[in-house]
Amino acid sequence: MNLKKFCLITILILFSQVGTAQEGLPIYSDYLTDNYYLIHPSMAGVGNSAKVRLTARAQWFGQDEAPNLQTLSINGRIGDSQSAIGGIVYNDKNGYHSQTGAYFTYAHHLMFSRNEIDLNMLSFGLSAGFIQYKLDETEFLADGFDPIIAGVEQSATNFNVDVGFSYHLIDFYAHATVKNVLNNDGINFNEQGLSYNNLRTYVFSAGNTFSKYNSDWSFEPSMMFLYKDATEEASIDINAKAYKKMDFGKVWGGLSYRRSLDGAEFLDGSGVSSQKLQYFTPFVGVDYNNFVFAYTYSYQANSVVFNNGGFHQITLGYNFNVRREKYECNCPAIN
Repeated sequence: MNLKKFCLITILILFSQVGTAQEGLPIYSDYLTDNYYLIHPSMAGVGNSAKVRLTARAQWFGQDEAPNLQTLSINGRIGDSQSAIGGIVYNDKNGYHSQTGAYFTYAHHLMFSRNEIDLNMLSFGLSAGFIQYKLDETEFLADGFDPIIAGVEQSATNFNVDVGFSYHLIDFYAHATVKNVLNNDGINFNEQGLSYNNLRTYVFSAGNTFSKYNSDWSFEPSMMFLYKDATEEASIDINAKAYKKMDFGKVWGGLSYRRSLDGAEFLDGSGVSSQKLQYFTPFVGVDYNNFVFAYTYSYQANSVVFNNGGFHQITLGYNFNVRREKYECNCPAIN
């Protein structure tokens, strides 16, 4: 394996975002573009319409084997019931690793308020699906024999489930999800090349929307905490989002800051330094009637990076089976 390929693989492992190509659907910042269902199964059918969302993400333009991700999701209520279903398919490629997955979701929403005007709702969700992992080693032996490299395309297909709940109280919300509940053997390797079968990840989100009476503006601070059970890695997102009502719908945008709580060491001249992964992600979107368009840009703000270019993501969406807004609240995910 030549030096260029070795460096690429090493840096992809060390400096990719939390959520790598071997561990299920990666968790980026696209959940802020009206896409919480991607990370929390309990958000399926939570709104007053069924939703279709298509995302495409590309990193490090101009670099061979750069990470890219495509997702397609759909979710909505089952008639007028409190139950909902959803589905997600995705394709993720990160260097010589790739995965394709599909999930099916069932969610149920329990109302605790005395009427439908005051929002007080607890939701439960379960997603089950299959993920096919691939590791392409066909180009690794171009420079000779290596006893630890097979030189073939390895693949494995695993079944796993995600479970979670959401709670909405007027303008406040909180979510908790356990992803990859089951242990899976396959081609999951850490940076030391050791196989592990625990891909369990814990995700917690919370936020609140604020607005003055009769104002067209509303503001939504939120946070997300992510913890990987096997590697004990953790990161936190701090988010700020604003909405402006328009005649055709609304425009919105904001900024997300992600910081890893774990550091990585690197050689700095004659010494050793360390840094913690951090991203700044501005995003902007528009709801035009029942259509949604959003753009997200992530910039890695570290001393040592693979490339100074940003990570681009586009989200396209459509809402259908739209029902009237029931609740008197600043709750964009619901109304």
